[in-house]
Amino acid sequence: MSTSSESARPPAGIIAVVTAGGVIGACARYGAGLAWPTPPGGFPWTTWWINVTGCAAMGVLMVLVTERFSPNRLLRPFLGTGILGGYTTFSTATLDTRHLLDGGHPGRGLMYAATTLLASVAAVWAASAITRAVVPPRSPAEDGA
Repeated sequence: MSTSSESARPPAGIIAVVTAGGVIGACARYGAGLAWPTPPGGFPWTTWWINVTGCAAMGVLMVLVTERFSPNRLLRPFLGTGILGGYTTFSTATLDTRHLLDGGHPGRGLMYAATTLLASVAAVWAASAITRAVVPPRSPAEDGA
């Protein structure tokens, strides 16, 4: 007899693709940080761009996989939760903000926190809207009608 907690576990295939995607996304983020390091007290542009581009990619992805196409059931967890979840890093953005505030750069820290939030939300919204405008809707035949 299985317990309710056992039945709530995601299938092993989903765990595997999220893990694989997370490794890819985290490695991409780490590589970007190595390629474009932030100097002490500087505006953390690399983390800012990672979060904004990751949110834009999530906007495109969610429209494509939920509204436009009927992809494999593992594609959304692999790309969304895995790759983009590993790539974006709002925890690092929070630490960057704290370092700027603690390092005597309150204006830069507050600007970084505010623009990260605003630009990331704007990116997901704009990317979703553009994708909806450019990619035709699913046909009724694809929906099973």
